[in-house]
Amino acid sequence: MKKITTREELIKLYLDFFKSKDHKIIPSSSLIPSNDPTVLFTTAGMHPLVPYLIGQKHPLGKRLANVQKCIRTGDIDEVGDEIHHTFFEMLGNWSLGDYWKKEAIKYSFEFLTKNLEIPKKEISITCFKGDKNAQQDNESSKIWEKLGIEKSKIKFLGKENNWWGPAGKIGPCGPDTEMFINDVEIWNDVFMQYNKNIDGKYEELKQKNVDTGMGVERTLAIINGFKDNYLTTTWQPIIKQIEKISKRKYNEHKKEMRIIADHLKAATFILAENIEPKNVEQGYVLRRLIRRAIRYGKLIMIQNNFTNEIAQIVIEMYPDYKELKQNKDFILREIEKEENRFREGLTSGLKYFNKISKGKKNLSGKDAFLLFQSYGFPIEITEELAKEIKIKIDMKGYEKEASKHQELSRTASAGKFKSGLADNSERTTQLHTATHLLNEALKHVLKDENIKQRGSNITPERLRFDFNFSRKLTEEEIQKIEDLVNAKIQQGLEVKREETSLKKAIDSGAQAEFGAKYPEKVSVYSIGEFSKEICTGPHVKNTKEIGHFKITKEESSSAGVRRIKATID
Repeated sequence: MKKITTREELIKLYLDFFKSKDHKIIPSSSLIPSNDPTVLFTTAGMHPLVPYLIGQKHPLGKRLANVQKCIRTGDIDEVGDEIHHTFFEMLGNWSLGDYWKKEAIKYSFEFLTKNLEIPKKEISITCFKGDKNAQQDNESSKIWEKLGIEKSKIKFLGKENNWWGPAGKIGPCGPDTEMFINDVEIWNDVFMQYNKNIDGKYEELKQKNVDTGMGVERTLAIINGFKDNYLTTTWQPIIKQIEKISKRKYNEHKKEMRIIADHLKAATFILAENIEPKNVEQGYVLRRLIRRAIRYGKLIMIQNNFTNEIAQIVIEMYPDYKELKQNKDFILREIEKEENRFREGLTSGLKYFNKISKGKKNLSGKDAFLLFQSYGFPIEITEELAKEIKIKIDMKGYEKEASKHQELSRTASAGKFKSGLADNSERTTQLHTATHLLNEALKHVLKDENIKQRGSNITPERLRFDFNFSRKLTEEEIQKIEDLVNAKIQQGLEVKREETSLKKAIDSGAQAEFGAKYPEKVSVYSIGEFSKEICTGPHVKNTKEIGHFKITKEESSSAGVRRIKATID
C-alpha cells in the first residue's frame, strides 16, 4: 500500500485523481444544513448537494468532488471503540445525472489499486440483495467481476447494510456497493435511483446520481495497517495532549481518551459555526459532548480545566478550515465557560447520584430531573451512569417532572428551554422584554402575521432571536424594526402578567412559540396594546426600563429561518 500518513496527503491524492476525471472541486459546506430542517447537522458529503441531486443544475457542472466535514450524533454512544467518530471528514465524488454504475465502480477500483496501491486480492465487495422497493443489484456485481474481483468475494446484503439514505427523513436514496480491505469498510458507492417522499414511498428519480463516501480517518488507518483509527495522525496530537494533561497512558485508558478526543474535536468544529452550548438543538448536542468529555476526563483523574487546551490542538491540526482560526476566541471562550458551568455541579452531582442510586434497581423521574435541574446533567449522562451500575430510570416520571417545571417548554430529554434565558439578571430581563417587542415589530414591518418565534437565546451581553422568514432582510427593514422597538420602549408601555388556560390564551390572540409544548395553564405577558405572548418571564414592569435597542446582526439560521442578534445600552 502507498505510504500516506497525513490527512492532507490523502485529500490531495483523492481530489487530484478526480480532477483528472473531469470533476470540479467544491468546498466543504457548513456543519449546519441550509436545506434540510429535519436534521441538526451535515451528516454526509451529499447532504449539502440535495437540491442538485433532485434536479437543480449545479453551477460547476455534473461531476463534482470534495472533502466534507460531518457530524453524526447517532454514534455518540458507540464512540470509545476503535472506529466510531462524531466528527469526521468524508471524501466524495458525485455524478449529477452524468456517469452511472460502470464508471463510478471503475473509478473506485482504479483509485484503490493504483493510487493507494492496495492489492486486488485484499478487496472484497458487498451489493444490495433487493427487497419490495428495489431489485437485486446484479449490474454492480458483474462490473466488479469484470474488473477482476472474484465472485466468491462479492456478497449480497439487505437494506440495513447496502442501502443509503435519505440523509434526513425524505430525499434521494438508493442501493450501494461497499468496498472492504481485509474485512474493514473503506469506501461506499451509492446509486441514487429513488426519492423517498413524505409518505414513505420510493419514487424513481428522473435524474439518477452517483454519490460516494470514503472516510479520511478510517482510510488512513487502513493504509497504515492500524485497526485503531486513533493511532493515526488525525488523532495522535490530541491523544498525546490528553496523556500529558492526565499523566496517564493511552494503552491503559483507551476508551476514556478516545471519547475525550472525539467529543472535544467535534465540539470545537461545532463552536466554529458560532453555535453556543445550550439546551436546544445543535447547542444541546454541543453541551452534551463537552460535558461527557469532562466526565470521562474526571475518570482518568483530570482535575483541572482542560477542554480549552484540547480545542487549541484541534485548531492547529486543521489549518485548512479557516473558520477555526477566525472563530478561535469564541471557541476557546465558550468551551471554557461551559466547562466552568459543568464543573460547578459535577462533583456534587456525582455524589448525589451515588447516594440516590445506592442499593436501588430503579431511579425515580424526580431524582433524574433534579440531576438535570440542579447539577446540569443532561439526561443522557444520567442514563449512562445508570447503565453502568445496571439500574433503570423512570423516563415517564422524568418527563412528567420536566413538563411541570415552569421554565421548560419541552421535556428535558428533547432539551428545549421556553424562554431561552441564560440567567435572571436585570440586563437579561431587559433583553427578554425587548425580544417580545422585536417579535411583534417583525410582523408589523415585514407585514407578515405568520412570523413565529423559532427559538431564542438570551445572555447578559445580547439577545438572539430566530423566526421563520424566506429571505434576507434589507438594511431599510432592519432600521425600521429597530426604530419601532425603540419607539415602543420610549412610550413607557406597562408590562402586565396574567395566568389563564392555554386555550383562553390562544383564543385571546396571545403568541406562542412555534413547536413548543405548554402546560394547560400558562402565563401571558402583555406589553401595552402592542404585544401579547405566552411566556414564563421574567420581564421589566415598564418598557422605559429597557434602554436603547440596537440590532447587531441579521443572518440565516437554517432553511426558511432567519436570526437576529441585538443588544441594549
